[in-house]
Amino acid sequence: MATRQNSSSGKPKSPRIQVVLPEDLCLRLNNLADAESRTVSNMAKVLIQQGVERLERRLAQDAGPLTDRFRAELEHLEQRRPQRLRGAPRRLRLHPPA
Repeated sequence: MATRQNSSSGKPKSPRIQVVLPEDLCLRLNNLADAESRTVSNMAKVLIQQGVERLERRLAQDAGPLTDRFRAELEHLEQRRPQRLRGAPRRLRLHPPA
């Protein structure tokens, strides 16, 4: 869990976390920070921020409401008589493979 400290003026500081990195990853992070003229802490923050944003975008694209995706799949499979389902199914019955 992130910890929050107060500055000498009483204002809250940004939350802080501790991360344990393997030696090679720490060295790579140091090299990237040097190349970008940043502190290691700032470089880690930037990389974490970019990674979190990228993952959130991907999850938002993939997730969508599951009922909508399920309904769309069923409509796609139903090629004989295409019809729109009126809502999410209330119960799914799974049959063992034959």
